[in-house]
Amino acid sequence: MTSTPTTGLRERKKAKTRAAIREHAMRLFEEQGYAATTVDQIAEAADVSPSTFFRYFPTKEDVVLTDDYDPAMIAAVKALPPEVGPIEAIRRGFRAIFDHVSAEDWAQEQRRQRLFLTVPELRARALHQLTESIDLLADAVSDRAGLPAGDFGARVLAGAVIGACLATARPGMTMVYEIADFDQVDRALRLLEAGLPLGPAGAG
Repeated sequence: MTSTPTTGLRERKKAKTRAAIREHAMRLFEEQGYAATTVDQIAEAADVSPSTFFRYFPTKEDVVLTDDYDPAMIAAVKALPPEVGPIEAIRRGFRAIFDHVSAEDWAQEQRRQRLFLTVPELRARALHQLTESIDLLADAVSDRAGLPAGDFGARVLAGAVIGACLATARPGMTMVYEIADFDQVDRALRLLEAGLPLGPAGAG
């Protein structure tokens, strides 16, 4: 009878520790530069041991690269009934998360995004993560449709969705992480769902 409250408390403590590690890491990255900041410095600032740091983040890069929103978004997509089309489900999944992001959380996310644009080693690995995002989204699409894992059509659809999100980045930006307006993401996905009409038909 007491396992649920205990588990809840344990998870809250873990979330608090993880958030503290990330916050101190981001502060140090901004103050002294990403390359100059060590894991030992981050652990000391967060009042944890280096081994504790590595339990939460496998590498220093992962402090910035780990996206806390992806798992929740994928879960929201999978929770929708199968009669909801795949792109509509993804649109709803985005909205289920980002319509409820607080101003404080979004400010933190923008700090994370800025590092992608300024640290070359993060940009390089972030490009690799685009493939991982396609895999994650394709698995959700396949799962909802009762298709085998790795279904080609699901991967193509997932790639098109990621590409549509990339297209919403501001002119001059090269990464999806600079997306600042999720209304634009929604608009891009609606355009994709409609078969990509160009001109006035696709301007709405």
